[in-house]
Amino acid sequence: MDFGLNLTQEQKLVMTQEMQLSVKLLQMSSFELQEYVEKEIQENPVLDVKESNVNEIEKDKLDYKEIIKNLDFDNYSHHSYEKNDDNEVSPFNFISEKKSLKEYLKDQIRDLDENDYVKAICLYIAENIDTKGYLVLENREIEEELKISEELTAHCVNVIQDLEPYGIGARNLAECLKIQIRQKGMDDENIFIIIDKYLEMIAENKYNIIAKELNIDVKQAQEYGDLIKTLDPKPSRGFYTGEDVRYITPDAYIKKIDNEYYIIMNDDLAPRLTINAMYKDIINKENDKDAVSYVKEKLNSALFLIKSIQHRKSTIYRVIEKILELQRDYFDYGESYLKPMTLKEIADSMQMHESTISRAIRDKYIYTSRGTIKIKDLFTTGILRGFNGENVSALIIKNNIKEMIDEEDREKPLSDQKICDLINEQGMNISRRTVAKYREEMGIKSSKGRKRF
Repeated sequence: MDFGLNLTQEQKLVMTQEMQLSVKLLQMSSFELQEYVEKEIQENPVLDVKESNVNEIEKDKLDYKEIIKNLDFDNYSHHSYEKNDDNEVSPFNFISEKKSLKEYLKDQIRDLDENDYVKAICLYIAENIDTKGYLVLENREIEEELKISEELTAHCVNVIQDLEPYGIGARNLAECLKIQIRQKGMDDENIFIIIDKYLEMIAENKYNIIAKELNIDVKQAQEYGDLIKTLDPKPSRGFYTGEDVRYITPDAYIKKIDNEYYIIMNDDLAPRLTINAMYKDIINKENDKDAVSYVKEKLNSALFLIKSIQHRKSTIYRVIEKILELQRDYFDYGESYLKPMTLKEIADSMQMHESTISRAIRDKYIYTSRGTIKIKDLFTTGILRGFNGENVSALIIKNNIKEMIDEEDREKPLSDQKICDLINEQGMNISRRTVAKYREEMGIKSSKGRKRF
């Protein structure tokens, strides 16, 4: 056995903690960034939030006066809103507190023409309704928990199920739908049978089977199905159920002024950070080595965080700038002018790695004249156009498919092959399998599922 020392040279990519943090910050959404920065402010005593003074505010006003006066959107962020007696009254002064589903039910229970004992039981039942509006307890469980009779339990459950929104207090989907049917004053036995046995067939448009088994006309079976589809499977819809809503905050605003587009980064995504001057003095004056070492560590961490946030902002700006350059027609004329665009194309043009671009657009939004857009939605693959060799965005193909289906004869819906042929006649090279894929992505049923009798 031969032992010896060999000298070899190889390249390795080692990601330091700082590099990992920079990558982590880049891929964070605006909401995640806010949470992370707030957590760091609490944990790192060196970090301070920089408050804008009056002079800085006035300077910003002068710098951006020409842009801001042309903006047609409002920024109601708490960081930048200023009270002005000359302005119109803010609409936020009139927003009332959200009323939850349970509060709405309790208000109705208090107004019932029932004794206080029944109302108390009904309030207990209301507390056991979940976020979808369904009752999570069976009658037997209510009887055992409250030590009440079977008749009283059934009465109280019926009282709850008579409340608005209709369908509330059901134990399952079928019961929810049947409650709504009864509230409409219908007592047709066939519709209750369909709800109990044939809901899946309604979803699949198999009205001929339903008609045969119930010995009714196919068109009548379809009318029953149409009625059932108007019912709400989730009666709590439209009410605040206690679940927090995360509002979308755009990372940048794009505004067209005098035929030029301007990118305005949203500086309110995170507090403006600075270094607490007191800790700088500690490094210069403190004799305790441990204290100095601790402050230096926190200071380095704070400085790198500030630098990483700035790097995140500049990277996102550059990516949006490049997208704006490639998709100028989209921003000018709309969705039908969206060009095929891939991560690789942007990465190569910016001399960056695809993974960097992917992180930069992850859960990022931009506000435009067409509303708030997810940046990722602007990236689409292309399909080769047969006549002149130009690439067409998959989004345009999808819109084309949707328009054809919207305008088709419902009694003779277009098959995927027919749609494929029609699109290819327009000069686009597309297969039937691709049509089926795009149709399913848009949540559109097959021709069999769209057929009307």
